[in-house]
Order: sequence, then C-alpha cells, then structure tokens
Amino acid sequence: MTNSTQGRRSPLHDRHVALGAKMADFGGWDMPIEYPGGGVVAEHTAVRERVGIFDVSHLGKATVSGPGAADFVNRCLTNDLRRIQPGSAQYTVCCNETGGAVDDLIAYLRSDDEVFLIPNAANTAQVVDLLTAAAPAGVTITNQHDEFAVIAVQGPRSDELLQALDLPTGHDYMSFVEADWRGQRLTVCRTGYTGERGYELVGPWAGATAVWDALVEAMEPMGGLPCGLGARDTLRTEMGYALHGQDLSPEISPVQARVGWAVGWKKDAFWGRDALLAERGNPPRISHGLLVSGRGIPRPHCAVSRDGVPVGEVTSGTFSPTLRQGIALALLAPEVSVGDTVSIDVRGRAVEATVVKPPFIEVKPS
Repeated sequence: MTNSTQGRRSPLHDRHVALGAKMADFGGWDMPIEYPGGGVVAEHTAVRERVGIFDVSHLGKATVSGPGAADFVNRCLTNDLRRIQPGSAQYTVCCNETGGAVDDLIAYLRSDDEVFLIPNAANTAQVVDLLTAAAPAGVTITNQHDEFAVIAVQGPRSDELLQALDLPTGHDYMSFVEADWRGQRLTVCRTGYTGERGYELVGPWAGATAVWDALVEAMEPMGGLPCGLGARDTLRTEMGYALHGQDLSPEISPVQARVGWAVGWKKDAFWGRDALLAERGNPPRISHGLLVSGRGIPRPHCAVSRDGVPVGEVTSGTFSPTLRQGIALALLAPEVSVGDTVSIDVRGRAVEATVVKPPFIEVKPS
C-alpha cells in the first residue's frame, strides 16, 4: 500500500508508486521504505546475497568551485583532502564550534578547483549556507539538490549488474569514474552504505528513470530487488555505520560516534578542531554496539543500564535479518567496556544485551 506524505519527490517517485512501495517522510522527502513481496527482510537478504538497488536521490548535492576550492573545503570539513587524489571520494564531517556534527557527507575531489559534495537531505541547505558564508573571493558554492539523482547498486553481484549496462566497474573503493551512458553523463563511484561491494550512480535528474528501468530489467535474472530505506537502515546498522540525526548530530561529535578516523587530526584548521582535540582523549560518552540476548528489539532513546545504574541510551536499534536478533548502537559512559552485560529498557521491559564492537556481521572485503 502506498501512503503519500506530500513531501519533496525524487525523479523516481512514479516508479516507486507503480511498484506499490510503502512511502514515508525521510528528511522532508517522500521516499520508499519497502516494497511488497517480502519487504525489508527480503530486500536486505537480496543485498547481502545478490544485489539490490536504492533510490537515494533525496541526498543533497553541491559543488564547490573556483581557485583553491579543495583547500577551502579542507579548511572547513574534518577529513584531510590531501590524503586523496582527484578521482577519489572521502567521507568527512561538517562540525560546529563545539565539535558536534552538523552533517556527515561524501566529498568527491574532482580537481584542486572543484569538489562535489553529497550531504544528507535535511542538512543540505545548512551546509551550503555555512560554506557560502566562509568562502573566500572567487570560490562559489552551488546547491544542486534537484539537478542530480543518485541510485545505489549494492551487493556481491553489483559489478555484474553494472556490466550488463556497459558501465565501468572494478575501480578502487572510494574512487569514481565518469561514463557516458545512452547520452547522459554518469559518475560511477565505489561507495555505499551497506558494507557490501557496491556503487553509487550520480546522474542528471531527468535521466534517472532510464537508468532505474535498465537496472531493474537487468537484475531480474540475478534475483535482485528494488530496495527501500528500511533495508538500507538494517544493512547499515549491522555494519555499525552512523546515521546522522541519531548516532551523529550537532550534540554528538565524531569522537563520541567513533568516526574520529574521518578527522585530519594533523590539519592546522577545520571547523570544531579545538573542541574535538580537547575531547579526543576523554569523551564523556562513546558509541558501542549492543547484541540482544533473547527476544526484544531496541529502538532509539531506550535507556541502557548496567547493574541497575544508568549508563546511556540507544541511538539506533533494529532487528538484524542476518542474525535474527535485536542489535543496537548506543552512547554509553566511558567506564562501559566491550564484553559487559547491560540491560535495555524496551517499552518498560528489561532486555539483556552484550556490549560488542561493530560490525555485527562479517562481510567480504569491498
């Protein structure tokens, strides 16, 4: 059944409705949560075992261009663009003065004078505004949210699927190549949010339906499925990947969320640097994985205690289709350690869990 939320719509909205997708609001966009014929579990399994495709066109797009654009971005965002070469992408964070995460995003380094950014849907305007306010003369930031569509192709057969469309495959993880496909320019990047081998295709908004239709047709013999944001969430949670707004936020720093690896600690400048350096060795709380024992599905904001003493709360929680049990990410007090047993308050019922280090499952190297 399709439920319209009257939010902003991706260029593939009509395709989702025709497939009978359950639609819901996500970051102000009317997006597919799951499709009939198996729902989240079937879609999750397709990605883990075969291949699945996701419409993630709600994600933001912005270009920073002009002389020294890459150096400018490097002075603003946490990760160090000097670590990569043009043709590579990088996960990074836009922080506020207190070290909280305004957003996490992917930066595509096209050249020293051009960086393409993919922020989260709800945060695009804020990121663009912050960069615009800080930009030196000659550097411009262009919000292209509605100019480009993004389709994620994820799963062990993702290379085979793209090859069926004569699209390039096999390039290094976090690298991208440009391709001409049936008259439109596509950026094919070896990125994803599932832990599986995969790609993300960035192309013109108006050409998205042709790409989607070709992928759907080509993946049918492979047992591939269109996948909604419900499966995207279970897949990323199994990997322990942070979701902005839950595991990472203006109140939750990259250090607390365990994405300090995306901080260029040796850089002279980036937004929030002093606060993050001060917190680095002694965060007030830190993200851990929780593996539920027995029945119970933890959800965000569920309280967590150890030996009857409150020690934190769940930031993301779900049922793991792979493990067939509840899993969660939680911000816990620094004295809590991997291996500890804790209790999660799930709707007034105490559910036991073990503190673990994500990912919750093993996947083949991407």
